[in-house]
Amino acid sequence: MRDEEHRPRLEDLFLTRRQLLNRFGMGMGTIGLASTLADSGLLSPVAHAMEGSSPVSRQPHFPARAKRVIHIFPQGGPSQMDTFDPKPALIKYDGQPVAKVLPDYLKNVPESTKENGLLEHRLSGNLFGSPFKFAKHGQCQAEVSELFPHLARHVDELCIVRAMYTTSSVHEVAMIFMNTGDGLLVRPSMGSWVTYGLGATNRNLPAFIALSPTGVPSGDKPISNAFLPGVCRGTSILTNNPKVDKMIEHIRSTTTSRREQRRQLGLLEVLNRRHLAGRQRDAFLESRISAFETAFHMQTEAADVFDLSKEPEHIRTLYGDTEQGRQLLLARRLVERDVRFVQVWHKSNKSWDTHDENNKGQKDRATECDQPLAALIVDLKQRGMLDDTLVLWAGEFGRTPTSDVNDVKNKKGIGRDHNASGFTIWMAGGGLKRGLVYGKTDDFGAIAIEDKMSVHDLHATILHLLGFDHTKLTYRYAGRDFRLTDVYGNVAQELLA
Repeated sequence: MRDEEHRPRLEDLFLTRRQLLNRFGMGMGTIGLASTLADSGLLSPVAHAMEGSSPVSRQPHFPARAKRVIHIFPQGGPSQMDTFDPKPALIKYDGQPVAKVLPDYLKNVPESTKENGLLEHRLSGNLFGSPFKFAKHGQCQAEVSELFPHLARHVDELCIVRAMYTTSSVHEVAMIFMNTGDGLLVRPSMGSWVTYGLGATNRNLPAFIALSPTGVPSGDKPISNAFLPGVCRGTSILTNNPKVDKMIEHIRSTTTSRREQRRQLGLLEVLNRRHLAGRQRDAFLESRISAFETAFHMQTEAADVFDLSKEPEHIRTLYGDTEQGRQLLLARRLVERDVRFVQVWHKSNKSWDTHDENNKGQKDRATECDQPLAALIVDLKQRGMLDDTLVLWAGEFGRTPTSDVNDVKNKKGIGRDHNASGFTIWMAGGGLKRGLVYGKTDDFGAIAIEDKMSVHDLHATILHLLGFDHTKLTYRYAGRDFRLTDVYGNVAQELLA
């Protein structure tokens, strides 16, 4: 071998003035610190496992009950008193002014929500009772609305949480908060944290995929990796057209053979690695290089997994040939191939945001998802996957027990306003108790009053099921250790099996 090959390339030696001062001024101290932390067991194995951005599998802090997550996001705010939280008092006082029936109502509102003005301007007008009948189902005798006849048959598999609350009644803020734990700043999403912690076992597919008919809202903030390595970012897939080449653009090359693509990618990697070496192995640049490789492998596996025609007809019939049905069948196929986190956005032109014609809107949305949701539970269970797959049905907030009086002249029917102070979500599988109804709102369904769960509590509980202490799953950025739950959150031990 020639002597020149032993010499470092000039680009490997390049340092900017700022990098030079940083390395020599602080480097020696960090060497000693790293050694001390490692000897004390305080150097997180997760943190240094992510220094390289290749999506390798990693172990959590302790044995996990769940290995993967499917998060169905009913965008817009489902009405809890029309779906999973019956309120007879609303029917009794239907149509009566809220100021007359509940003069001291706001005394029970938490101070944090009072400060944000979440209910004062929304609990106006008249009380609005649900027209939908509730009935007890299963051995657990949980009450479910007639809007969900298929899902109600599997209520013994569900863990229904009726006392959720959040910090904002503004759609975008609450939506981002439910996904990232922060409604104002750009923070890593829950799916990104899960990917960061667990890594990936399938190198041919992204570890975090979001399925949405028109794309993830809010500029993809709900699936952002923020400051986490780029490999943790969610990959958005459009599902409004069931054809594979429409869901994933350029999934196949029409001009270049796979062998030629492999040669081109090999050359590109050599050039990119040379570029990377001169930039101190920048993590974000390294993630982009890794993405080229994933995209190449997706040509084979994605073309297969997204082709629902390969499912038996009886399975396709089970889910139904609808947008939500195809989404949830695809979600099952993805987690079956070791995708860690799949988010399914359930939204249509009107979504669950029923300021107008609440009864019609809630019925239409429930009809769209009832059969597919039940099918997902059945399908996962019969494949032996429900025990270690966490299914979550949770939107950004709920709705008020009063009629929406905004813009009354242009309304076709009575609607409900946003409500962040009390709403319902449900979960299934993944190490949770089954057939459980947890938490309680007041007699009218507006305020969480018993066994309350914040969004941070929910995130802490989900991470616990995945094998993580939420206080220790951290990432150092801008001089501080960040985590999904910020400085809040408690695991809801009562929900754990």
